Amino acid sequence: MGGESMTRTAPQGGGTGTAPAGGGRLGQRLSGLAVALGLVLFLGGFAWGALVYRPYTVPTSSMSPTIDAGDRVLAQRVDGDEVRRGDVVVFEDKTWVSDAKVVKRVVAVGGDTVSCCTDGKLTVNGKPIDEPYLPQGSLAGIKKFGTVTVPQGRLFLLGDERQGSLDSTAHLTDAAQGTVSRTAVSARVDAVVWPWKGTLERPTGFETLGALSRPGPLRTIELLVVAGAVLVLGGGAYGPIAARLHRSRTRTVRPEAAGAR
Repeated sequence: MGGESMTRTAPQGGGTGTAPAGGGRLGQRLSGLAVALGLVLFLGGFAWGALVYRPYTVPTSSMSPTIDAGDRVLAQRVDGDEVRRGDVVVFEDKTWVSDAKVVKRVVAVGGDTVSCCTDGKLTVNGKPIDEPYLPQGSLAGIKKFGTVTVPQGRLFLLGDERQGSLDSTAHLTDAAQGTVSRTAVSARVDAVVWPWKGTLERPTGFETLGALSRPGPLRTIELLVVAGAVLVLGGGAYGPIAARLHRSRTRTVRPEAAGAR
């Protein structure tokens, strides 16, 4: 018999070992699970943030450079009993401002004695306090005042921009000597989010006087939201990518020579 050339093509279907369009059942299940988990993390992070934090816009520059006029901040809802020295808090006191929230830094708590100044530094319980958050080249002693003993359950607050801040020093002649009740505090500022400055630094100058407050869960919430977004996008993209790869493999299949007989 004369030589007869024949060709055969690779069998279709399962014999090729290629996965069906869309990535196969296991891949589709894992993709759906990733999307579902991602949605839980993403929405859960936002829900947690809405429960824990409140946004505020600071209208004045009294907390500059930590918080400038017009900055948008996130403040963690806290009870006044949770406030520590060095915290930047949101409070409302009608003897200061009627029907408006005020943002200031706590420099002394109930039982403390506070005065200004020793070598240009604020003094609390006889200890000079390092305040790196003050404007560069600024002295704490721009406003000098005598020793104030803070009553129990109250707070003494100052602005970081001491020269222009209407803070406790502007109310020293009040009955409470410029102090504010802990119950007036509704939140503690955790971060400046617009324009983005990030989480506030912990005021280490007050560490020698007692424990500082811990940062809120903002970073954990950010991780949850980002992880959720990645899982949703990754899981949603799996099906189209797997289908495209399947089509690409199908196009590359070539006739297989069977040889001559």
